[in-house]
Amino acid sequence: MHSFIRIQTSEVTMKAFQVLWEKITQTKALENSSGELETLFFESVYRVSYILGLSHSDRGLYVIYSTIVKLFVSLLFAFEVTHAILEPEDFDDVAASLNVIVIHMIAFYRYKNTLYFSDLYRKLAEAMESETFDIVTERRKKIVVYWANVNDNFLKLVLGIGNLTLIAWFIYPLVDDVEYNLVVGLKLPFNYRTPRSYMVTYVILVVVFYFISHFVMIVDVRMQTYLLHLICQFNILADCFENVVEDSRNAVQHYDNNSFLHLDKNFQEILKKRLRGLVEQHKSLLRSALDLRRSLSGPMLGQLVASSVLICFIGYQAATTLTENITKCLMSLFFLGYNLFGFYIICRWCEEIKTQSESIGTAVYCSKWETGVAVIPTVRSSLMMVIARANKPLMMTAGGMYDLSLMSYSNLVKTSYTALTVLLRFRN
Repeated sequence: MHSFIRIQTSEVTMKAFQVLWEKITQTKALENSSGELETLFFESVYRVSYILGLSHSDRGLYVIYSTIVKLFVSLLFAFEVTHAILEPEDFDDVAASLNVIVIHMIAFYRYKNTLYFSDLYRKLAEAMESETFDIVTERRKKIVVYWANVNDNFLKLVLGIGNLTLIAWFIYPLVDDVEYNLVVGLKLPFNYRTPRSYMVTYVILVVVFYFISHFVMIVDVRMQTYLLHLICQFNILADCFENVVEDSRNAVQHYDNNSFLHLDKNFQEILKKRLRGLVEQHKSLLRSALDLRRSLSGPMLGQLVASSVLICFIGYQAATTLTENITKCLMSLFFLGYNLFGFYIICRWCEEIKTQSESIGTAVYCSKWETGVAVIPTVRSSLMMVIARANKPLMMTAGGMYDLSLMSYSNLVKTSYTALTVLLRFRN
């Protein structure tokens, strides 16, 4: 009985938190959504962006809140850079400052890139609401729900790892041997090394650092959402091509002789119309993928360089503090884990886009064209053109020079590890 009451209380509490969360994050981006499918994929991103002051859709008092958040975040970044230039104590302090500055700098660059291509990202978010996007079957609906759940689960995982890192980061200054240590190295324009000033400064810094850290996380999860959104569309399109003959046959309910179905004029018109729509959707999807690749090329090159630097210097910080300060080592390990995981999911989903885009050709080949439909005018040429387009791998690149894949990720880790061993030898 007591267990049942505890479960009921827990469910009521969770529902109350859910209602509260939805109430305080009711952004205009959701009201302006193009439909249920955009909301399904982007709702969590829109809500988290809103609470962090990064929503582009809201006006009024929200603009004041957003401006204040961005102002404090910018000031924090400026104080971090000033400290790294003017007050470095030793190489360990330089490495710690670089870890924070680099990840914040690349996040600002990626955010600015998102603003520059805002019209493109708006178009990409609305892509699933196209008339040719066919999810009438239960199988395709399940595919959409599957990828939406994958997106939601990885979003929670990114935020979870990031917040664990922040907890260790906030605890470390309170348990180390330095009397007035802060969360990060800062060059502040006032003296905070008194008990009362330190307490106020520490609390304000925790709040601002919380915002700038989640700013980094939301940039990561937003990019992941667009990649998974694209993967889902390729997956649905492959299923549509594979079942185009079957779907057209089901639309001809009065015809029973499947052996001569391809001779039925009604079936021919339905098949050709459906195939035209799928071909147009395939071309539109390829254009969207190329546009996304173009918009991400520069930021991904910056992310590649930043990840190399971060993995190297964070690993150095973790290795050098392992026997000296277990809390700082734990903080560094969480930070290292977040950066490794953050770049992994980008490479993972970029490789999945390549796989899903290539699967279109296989789906067309398995579309039962051998049942006679290939003799229908324009059908054979349309199928061959789709296969020809699908045979060219669609790769996301960093700066047009490096393919983003799991192989690229493993090479990055190996290179960073090599640089880390050089740094540790240099220190010794």
